Amino acid sequence: MVQISLAKLIKKREFAQILDLMVDSLESSMIIEDDEGKPLMATVGAERLGRYPVSVAGDVIGWVNGDEKVAPMAALLSFLAESEVEKRNLAGETLNKYKEITLLYDIVEKVSSCLDTKEIARLVIEEAQRAIRLSSVSVFLLNRDTDELELIAHHGHEFDTMRAVSRSTGLAGSVLASGRAEIVNDVHADPRFVDGSTGLSSLMCAPLKAKDRVVGVIKLGSGQPVTYTAEDLKLFTTLASLAAVAMENAGLYEQLKEAFYTTVYTLAETIEKRDPYTGNHTKRVMEYSSAIGKTLGLTEEDMSRLKLAAVLHDIGKIGVRDSVLLKESSLTDEEFEQIKKHAVYGEEIIAGISQLRSAISGVKQHHEKYDGRGYPDGLRGEEIDITARIIAVADSFDAMTTNRPYRQGLSLEAAFEELRKYSGSQFDPGIVEAFFASDVMEAFFAANSRKKIIL
Repeated sequence: MVQISLAKLIKKREFAQILDLMVDSLESSMIIEDDEGKPLMATVGAERLGRYPVSVAGDVIGWVNGDEKVAPMAALLSFLAESEVEKRNLAGETLNKYKEITLLYDIVEKVSSCLDTKEIARLVIEEAQRAIRLSSVSVFLLNRDTDELELIAHHGHEFDTMRAVSRSTGLAGSVLASGRAEIVNDVHADPRFVDGSTGLSSLMCAPLKAKDRVVGVIKLGSGQPVTYTAEDLKLFTTLASLAAVAMENAGLYEQLKEAFYTTVYTLAETIEKRDPYTGNHTKRVMEYSSAIGKTLGLTEEDMSRLKLAAVLHDIGKIGVRDSVLLKESSLTDEEFEQIKKHAVYGEEIIAGISQLRSAISGVKQHHEKYDGRGYPDGLRGEEIDITARIIAVADSFDAMTTNRPYRQGLSLEAAFEELRKYSGSQFDPGIVEAFFASDVMEAFFAANSRKKIIL
């Protein structure tokens, strides 16, 4: 409740005018004091014949002294004080509502454009820190396969010591089962205090509910004594609801994205079936390229372009005649010119599909050489897209280490020597360096089921 001072109240211009009129109408002397008996106002000849309290919600904030005629003055001051408190409370509630609406608008604006579940969790944690007193907050999602709540983001003291908890464990399990948010303002007195929340005095837990399905929970707490209110819980539950909808959308997006990649990969594999001697070439090139890209620290956008381009880098071979593509002996110059066209064919095939256009550079340019002597456009250095420079190394490494009808694959040592030999001419030196610093060898041995060697 808002505290109010009688001294400040009677000094306000609008109240002072009312007091003057009241004093004149009562025709009686009086002394107005604060709650400690300090005089605030007195009329001539006033005496302490009687003492009448000025109170707000049962709390005395001052006194009016005089005969019985001054009792209405005490009642008036009490009324004015009550009105002032109500006005201030209303102003405070309005301000709080404005802050709440602003907070919710901010979180909606941020998460509505986000399609990454962990990033959504991080944003919600930030907003919870702004709006609610807390020292710790954690976000859990339900893994349908393991039937466990998995921790995907947290802040502050890690009171959730386990990365995954059973759906039947503690407060989080209760909220997951009931689908209703809860407040526990005395943690140590709650029998469910077995979920690792050591060191916290108060907790709130809200379900992540999307389309009437609980997909996880958000839990926050304070190490200091805090009494969470129904208003706190309401705001927290709203944040959780917004997060759940955003996460549901992100999950659907991930499913669509995965379906898209699966379709693209299946398309590439279907084309690859034309050449039985390059089985799983597409998959290996994608894995090698991804390992190099991660080592280089590519952005998420570039990693996505790289993955697509690596899967589709040979899609243009669908336009090359079988008599050339499947020839077991050395190619003639004319036949090699036909093979070289697959880079341009690949560009033409995917240019008509908007979702694949980001992969065009990687597909078209992966046979360009760092020194400018590649094809189809004779690009050099950083004129060649980063994805194409990566695929060039990954593709060449796989080609060198794979058996073909007309030759045996090179040993690892020989393939490494070739990469080093042509670093700076055929290959970008930085990409070759990243190749040797990456996890490419793990992908290689996984793909070939060979015993790992020490390089």
